[in-house]
Amino acid sequence: MKDRMDRMGKFKEDIIQDIENVFANRDEFFEEHTVNGKKMLIMVDGNESLGKTRFQGAFHEGMQAEQIVIYAKASEFGRKPAYGSRITVDGVSFLVGGAANECGMLRIIMESLRGNAK
Repeated sequence: MKDRMDRMGKFKEDIIQDIENVFANRDEFFEEHTVNGKKMLIMVDGNESLGKTRFQGAFHEGMQAEQIVIYAKASEFGRKPAYGSRITVDGVSFLVGGAANECGMLRIIMESLRGNAK
């Protein structure tokens, strides 16, 4: 049992090193952006874009949301953002539609509200 636990710990360490050294570098997938006033490397996933949705309810009536997904190193971004909190990326404000920490990599679904003429 202890050997299995040691292997799992080593596996998690290897994943974190891969995130730091392979995925989250500007030579591969990530680019520098300004997030909440701080320059950091993130990946904006255009392939995973969730498209546009229409909010329901009085507050959002006539509004359309464009959803995007970003990835950021948890060690650089900080705490996982709460649902409904605001994040600014390169001067554009988004609402957090969901977030998960996947082995040290934050996956953040963000929605940008825009007016929609009827």
